[in-house]
Amino acid sequence: MVVVLAERKRLRQLQEQLAAMTPPPQRLVAIGVGETDIAEVAELNPALARQLRQRGMARWLLPFGFFAGLTFTYITDLDTFAFAGELGSHLIGALLGLGSGWMGSFAAAASVTSEADDRVRALRNRLEEGNWLLLVESANGIEMPWTRLQEAKPRAVVRLNES
Repeated sequence: MVVVLAERKRLRQLQEQLAAMTPPPQRLVAIGVGETDIAEVAELNPALARQLRQRGMARWLLPFGFFAGLTFTYITDLDTFAFAGELGSHLIGALLGLGSGWMGSFAAAASVTSEADDRVRALRNRLEEGNWLLLVESANGIEMPWTRLQEAKPRAVVRLNES
């Protein structure tokens, strides 16, 4: 959840109040002029989120592609790379499968759109207007401190996910 505040003083007060709670929120990230840059926060940076998603996809697509390419060359028994010999031909096929897995990780990561894109765009606009943002992430099963948030008189409170 992201709290939009007009004044840096209120941002600091709310951040200190939330940090002093028992149990404290898992994450408290102040975003704005003189604070954390919005580009460093994956939840508010679609390009960074896509890059992290691509790395995660590559982690399992690369080995899968390698073994799929190797299996394909053994099953088909094609002599496409006969110049490399039998073992070399299978190795080249496996490396081509590895490359396909790598390209697939980019395609898969780029094809996923976030449900929160419109909300993130609105938050970026608020930041450009001179407001400050406070990203608050509480632990599972812990209720968000709504009264504390409302006492800070935020301009908006935006949920990034539906949970």
